[in-house]
Amino acid sequence: MIRKSEKEGFMIKEHEADLCVVGGGLAGMCAAISAARRGIKVVLMHDRPVLGGNASSEIRMWIRGANGEDVRETGLVEEIALENCYRNPNMNFSIWDSVLYEKVKQEENLELLLNCSCLDAQMEGKHICSVTGWQLTTQMFHRVHAGIFADCSGDSILAPLTGASWRMGRESREEFGEDIAPQIEDSCTMGLSCLMQARQTNRPVRFIAPKWAYHYTKEDFPYRLELDSPDKWREDNFWWMEIGGTQDTIHDTEELRDELLRIAYGVWDFIKNSGVVDAKHWDLEWMGFLPGKRESRRYVGAHILTQNDVRQQGRFEDLIGYGGWTMDDHDPRGFQTREKPNIFHAAPSPYGIPYRCLYSANIDNLMFAGRNISATHTANSSTRVMATCGVLGQAVGTAAALAVQKGVRPGQIYPKYISVLQQELIEDGCYLPWHRREFFPIMEEAEISCGGHSVPVLLDGMERRADGVDHAWEGQLGSELLLTLPEPRQAGSLRIVFDSDLNRVTWENQKWYVKRYSMKCNTCLDDSPINVPGTIVRVYEVWVDVGNGRWEKVWEENGNYQQQNRVPLNRMVKQLKFIPKASWGSKTARVYALELIE
Repeated sequence: MIRKSEKEGFMIKEHEADLCVVGGGLAGMCAAISAARRGIKVVLMHDRPVLGGNASSEIRMWIRGANGEDVRETGLVEEIALENCYRNPNMNFSIWDSVLYEKVKQEENLELLLNCSCLDAQMEGKHICSVTGWQLTTQMFHRVHAGIFADCSGDSILAPLTGASWRMGRESREEFGEDIAPQIEDSCTMGLSCLMQARQTNRPVRFIAPKWAYHYTKEDFPYRLELDSPDKWREDNFWWMEIGGTQDTIHDTEELRDELLRIAYGVWDFIKNSGVVDAKHWDLEWMGFLPGKRESRRYVGAHILTQNDVRQQGRFEDLIGYGGWTMDDHDPRGFQTREKPNIFHAAPSPYGIPYRCLYSANIDNLMFAGRNISATHTANSSTRVMATCGVLGQAVGTAAALAVQKGVRPGQIYPKYISVLQQELIEDGCYLPWHRREFFPIMEEAEISCGGHSVPVLLDGMERRADGVDHAWEGQLGSELLLTLPEPRQAGSLRIVFDSDLNRVTWENQKWYVKRYSMKCNTCLDDSPINVPGTIVRVYEVWVDVGNGRWEKVWEENGNYQQQNRVPLNRMVKQLKFIPKASWGSKTARVYALELIE
């Protein structure tokens, strides 16, 4: 419905939804997509023209997550990464933007509002009734009425608009007993960065710095540019061009952007024109004018995650996601100090993050995901990385859908429905440390075999290599996996989990060029494409015997590139055959789950 505003003559478009997500970074995207796929109506309001937040073409930060083997994030985070490998092997940021855009737009239960900045919220006591955004491109207000709101905006825009409790700055060491926190609390945060990217060419390229750029010498880069290794800068995305942690990372953003541009152009001038490194064939391809933020407002939830929770592995009863990045605490002075720009404080990988960190302590229908979850500054220095944010976003969207379906508030999911939420997340591909998949009753007494030999590993509920144990079935292409039920049962679909090489890394020219995630920073002439992992089964068939001894081919897939597949069945099943025919490179097929869904 569209009507005129009572003031200023602008139009207002009214929207009705079950869930409104504010902020379309990776966390907000995963929240919106997961909720829409779970059957509720979603509106996603985002203030930029492209999705992805810090990962988008406007900022271009690498997606990072848990460190170490066997802990790569799956679910929607992996789905998006694999879509990008398939669609965008040369890692072009314009195509990347389209991959993210498509993931949102293809969901029929999801309405996307781009270029729409949230600026108001209507309240009834502790309940949010609606939020209003201004869309720059249409000169129109959009008012979204919803039962649940998820703030994934990074800066927590709904906090000042709703009265939700929040924190900003560093807690004292004494408040939570955190030994890496400062002795005295302060307002300092981690800072902002404007990144830049360079491209190698086959000819000399001239660079003339703007007059307002800073001028640097070799002595200005301790712990930053590794000048003793002349080519090392080529692998750098210049994250250390960071300032603002001693100021206000929200209200001072425009001023900080101006200063960051002076720094960035000055750094490139040094690289090109100082003679310290050989960059004569390199061109400045892109400069970011939108600062990427690490920290600002953090909500207060039913639980505040602390350094001690992280160090103790976070084995919470309501675990719905995990982290595994070190507690990577940046000096709030950033580039304005010649000391080390950051300190990596050890953290286990993985450690659990509880559901109680994802909903407000005092607003009954407000949830959040991303770098603004309920955590102290020290814990946030680990949880803020984008793969972790995406995992938490998927948990928020799934929980919101469950709350709508059960007719409860987000805070009432725990403890009554937390096990349901956990199993729904695992079903949708998420890894929850120390949890296993619990099958539907249709799988009771099911047996899986290959060539007459039992394959119990596909019934153990663990869908990856964990704790040094690989839970995959591996067999020759053309082998037949046979799933047998004790009697014919009605099956809705078949869920298959393939091996997407979760420990994959990308080597370029005998160096770490991209580690674990696909988008890159600087572009070399001899870069190789980043393709779909060779371990994924590309071609397979599914055959069904309804109980009469006759086999019927019900599905033939010729171009799969995802880790998880759902094959529609909607029929009685007594026996089912899965036949992998070809992969993206591997000579064998590897499968982690073969599960009938009711």
